[in-house]
Amino acid sequence: MVMTNIYSLRKKYLRIEKTTFCAGCGYGIFTNCFLKAAEELEKEGKFDFHKTIFISGIGCAAWIPNPYFLAETLHTTHGRALAFATGVKLAKPASKIVVISGDGDLATIGGNHLIHTLRRNLPMSIFCLNNYVYGMTGGQPGATTPQKTITPVTPEGSIEKPFDIIKLALGAEAKFVSRYPIVFPKNLIKGIKKNLLIGNEKSAFTEVISICPTHFGRKNNLTSPAKMLEAQKEQYISKKKALETQNPEQKKVFGDFESLDEYFNLTK
Repeated sequence: MVMTNIYSLRKKYLRIEKTTFCAGCGYGIFTNCFLKAAEELEKEGKFDFHKTIFISGIGCAAWIPNPYFLAETLHTTHGRALAFATGVKLAKPASKIVVISGDGDLATIGGNHLIHTLRRNLPMSIFCLNNYVYGMTGGQPGATTPQKTITPVTPEGSIEKPFDIIKLALGAEAKFVSRYPIVFPKNLIKGIKKNLLIGNEKSAFTEVISICPTHFGRKNNLTSPAKMLEAQKEQYISKKKALETQNPEQKKVFGDFESLDEYFNLTK
C-alpha cells in the first residue's frame, strides 16, 4: 500500500520536516506532491530517492532539495544549476540526476544553460518552478513575469513580454516537455512520476506553475493564497479538455506536449 500520510513522508524523505517557506507558498505543495510521487515510484521499484543526486541553483525553489531533501544534494551558484548537473552526469553517468529550481534561476539568469541542456538531451529530470517573480530577493520581475504585473521595480506594471517556457523547451528540441499547475495536485503527481521515469533515458522538462502570495499576490489584487489558487484554476485547462472542447476561452493548457505545432494548435 502506498504511504499517503504527508507527515510520514516528510519524516522519511526530509532532513527538516518543517519548511520555512512563506505561508501559502506553492513550493510547500510541490514538495508534498514530489514526495508522494517518489513514494509511489519507490513502491514500484522504479526510483530510489536517497540515492538520487538533487541539484538546485539560487532562489526559494532551490531550497526545496537543499537543505530539506534527505539525499545527496548540490546547491550551486545562481543560474548555473544545469551546468553543474551536466558536469555531474558526465562524471557519474549511472547516477539519477534531478534538478529543481525556480524560473528566475533556470529561465532568466540560467536561460542559456536551459537551452543547451535540453538541446544536448542528457538523461536528467528538470523541474522549473515558475512563480513569475524573483521571490527570494523581493519580487522583482524576471523572464516569465506577465505583462502589467506590479512589482517593486514596475509600480505601474511590467511592460516586457514574458517567455513561454514551454515554447522555449520545445524549440530547443527537449525530448519530453510538460506543464502542471499546483492547483491540480493529482495531475501534478502523475506528471512528476512521468518526468522522473523518462529522465532516466533522456532530458525531461516540467514547468510547475506555482504561486507567491507574498511578493506577487499582495501587489496584484490576489490577497490570499486561496485567491491565487482559484485564479490558477480559472486560468488553466488540461490538454485533454482543450482537445475535446477546442479551448473556446483560450485558457493556458497543461499536460505533456510533443511538438511546437501541437502546442500552437492548442493555444492559438
